[in-house]
Amino acid sequence: MARVAVVGGGISGLATALMLGRRGHTVTLFEQDAREAGEDLDRDFFRWHRPRVPQADQPHSFLAPVRTVLRAETPDVYADLLARGAHEYHEFDWFGQHPPHRPGDEDLVTVRTRRIVLEAALSAALRRESAVDVRRGRRVSGLTFEEGRPARVTGVRVGEETCPADLVVDASGRRSKVPHWLVAAGCRPPLVESHRAGIAYLCRWYRLRADGPQDPGRVKTGSAAAFALAGVFPSDNNVFAANIVLATDDPSRAALTDPAVFEAAARLFPACAAWLDLDPEPQPDVLAMAGLDNRWTALVDDNGPVATGLTNVGDSLVHTNPTFGHGVALGLLAAQHVATHADRIVADPAHHHNWSMSALRPWFEEQAAADRANAERLAEGAPLSDRRAAARAVCAFEDPVVMRARAQVRHLVRTAGDAYGTDEVERHVTAWLAAHPEYEPEHDGPTREQWEALIPG
Repeated sequence: MARVAVVGGGISGLATALMLGRRGHTVTLFEQDAREAGEDLDRDFFRWHRPRVPQADQPHSFLAPVRTVLRAETPDVYADLLARGAHEYHEFDWFGQHPPHRPGDEDLVTVRTRRIVLEAALSAALRRESAVDVRRGRRVSGLTFEEGRPARVTGVRVGEETCPADLVVDASGRRSKVPHWLVAAGCRPPLVESHRAGIAYLCRWYRLRADGPQDPGRVKTGSAAAFALAGVFPSDNNVFAANIVLATDDPSRAALTDPAVFEAAARLFPACAAWLDLDPEPQPDVLAMAGLDNRWTALVDDNGPVATGLTNVGDSLVHTNPTFGHGVALGLLAAQHVATHADRIVADPAHHHNWSMSALRPWFEEQAAADRANAERLAEGAPLSDRRAAARAVCAFEDPVVMRARAQVRHLVRTAGDAYGTDEVERHVTAWLAAHPEYEPEHDGPTREQWEALIPG
């Protein structure tokens, strides 16, 4: 069994520490923020200023791998998550009656909740885990090394103290200092690949009133204009978020931080309007997030590991723009792999790298490609031009076969090329187009003229 130091107490760090501890490893987790997600979820979510975690107060929907990993590794955490108000939504719930079952259908489930709810459930489980020592309010200031080719990481420094470890897991997020520490120690630099997303997010949170309607009925959660995307994120405890995505250089972006302007703009999208018509109670602020990229950080290059005794998970390994909601899913998959293979990774860090390249890298590449296309389309305000792809998106909400393919892509089961490229899906889309010969792709959101009419001059 290994001694493991986990740097960072976000979701990936918490999950990695918990899974390692339950496999008998001795774990010390360091988190520089002294505060812990607790019992007052609204206080923690709406009033906890977390500049190092800009995504913390943005909308989340947890994809199938989150549910699968939690149920397999930490079923008590998953039960606690649901007890705290998270709820499941199966992709076939759209149809009311599910189609005949096929293997794998049971996993096409989104867990609708705010990020803070999962953090609270993981933190509660760690308080019960004797093998894990959680040290909050303790900032790791560096790594300790043993000379060699390559050098071996032997632990972490916390102020004047050191914590020896057989394995250090970097879970400190997208602003990790580990690459800097490696270079400062004379190691080869990690390989970092970054693609700027070119888009910005704005969201506002709402709570459905106890004495009012609780559900808008059968309404899609996403809408689009030529220059903007919008959607609704149903969440836990009657809370939901309305979200608008624009190109970072869109001239209307700053005006949308005004709550009145944001809500008027959101109402131009059918997905948002259906929920806002329920007369929910709004939170006062519009929350913005920009400066986004898709980044892959490899601790292994063509010459092998840049250091041994070190690996990474979560945003320290791969972080993606939230359009597809991959972040927590990729983080938990990486945490599970490290926990399952810790002893082997101690001996050979390339083992985790090779697994990551096979299991996670394809989703990073799909996200980067989609973001390039989205950024160009939103910046140019281009009309939809791919009739078949647009028809496939519409057809999915009428045809369970196409919906299954859509869900498999969304939940990281199959890539888009594999899921949509089957003969069966092609036949169903072709049949849908034959039944709708006059179909032309169009956006359900506002025109630019309608949008500009809302924006102060």
